Amino acid sequence: MIHFWRQLRWQIIGAQMLVVIVGVVALSLTANALLEQTVSPDQLATVRAAVIQALTVAAIAATIAGLTTSILLVQVILRSLRSIARSSQRIAAGRYDERVHVPASDELRAVAESFNQMAEALEQIEQRRVAMIGNVAHELRTPLAGIEGYLEGLIDGVLPSAPETFIDMQHEVRRLRRLVDDLQILSRVEAGQISLNFTTFDINDVIRRVVAQLQPQVLDGCLQVVCERANQPLLTRADPDRVAQILLNLIGNAVRYTPEGGCITVRSALVDEQVQVVVEDTGIGIAPEHLPYIFERFYRADPSRSRASGGSGIGLTIARHLAWAMGGDITAYSAGLGKGSTFTLTLPRGTV
Repeated sequence: MIHFWRQLRWQIIGAQMLVVIVGVVALSLTANALLEQTVSPDQLATVRAAVIQALTVAAIAATIAGLTTSILLVQVILRSLRSIARSSQRIAAGRYDERVHVPASDELRAVAESFNQMAEALEQIEQRRVAMIGNVAHELRTPLAGIEGYLEGLIDGVLPSAPETFIDMQHEVRRLRRLVDDLQILSRVEAGQISLNFTTFDINDVIRRVVAQLQPQVLDGCLQVVCERANQPLLTRADPDRVAQILLNLIGNAVRYTPEGGCITVRSALVDEQVQVVVEDTGIGIAPEHLPYIFERFYRADPSRSRASGGSGIGLTIARHLAWAMGGDITAYSAGLGKGSTFTLTLPRGTV
């Protein structure tokens, strides 16, 4: 019996019938009280019989109407709920393209639309997961193929057992290790397991240190780095080592993708009570169709140059997740190919 009343259909029907019963009882008591006050004793029995007959007809009509409306309402609600239940089971089985029909009712429409949005998000996540597996396999295959080629050359005697050969093999092993390390960092960052040491510091000091660290690459590329810093200390509340890691990635990418003779500008400022570091370059730029996906794992707007330079393709993904973990964000902008790129790091403002 308890299980019987747990079903939504019987709860709705029972609620409607309870309303009918309460209404009939209330009308009967009220009518009886009014009759005793307004009708003479010799006519009371006749009038009471007529009232009871009228209440009986009204109760039957109300019961039929209540049952009919309850059944119709239950069918509408349960049809949508069953559709969502069936679709959720299909999604659980891996059919991420499943969608439910959107009913006319505002409340049920909101539930169906939310379910479809969830299903679409799951489908996109699954697509990114499949793409990531393929990208990881591709990235691992490249250094492994190089190592295998060197080993086959050594075995067949094509390559000499000279230090230069082993140095080249060591270079491929290091590429493989960098990729594995980046994947490990990315998994920890996305899982929120990265350790952060929050402190208040002047972000201009970190910018100065990062630019000095990248100075050899700047000189090799015949580039110019211009730092436009605030006249006074620009305090932020974050992890200075992780901020340096982010800036190394952003400025390093600018150096990597800016042709000889180009210019890289690093600006720091306080905007809307937030610390901003803007890295702007005159490099190859980003096409509009690539810009929305630039922070995706392994996404390459220029695959050949990215791979030639040794990038793993997840540096920007790690940098953005680190910024999120510190309460900030990273955005990207480019006017198009050949028109340079601008990356903006935003961090919370710090106080002394």
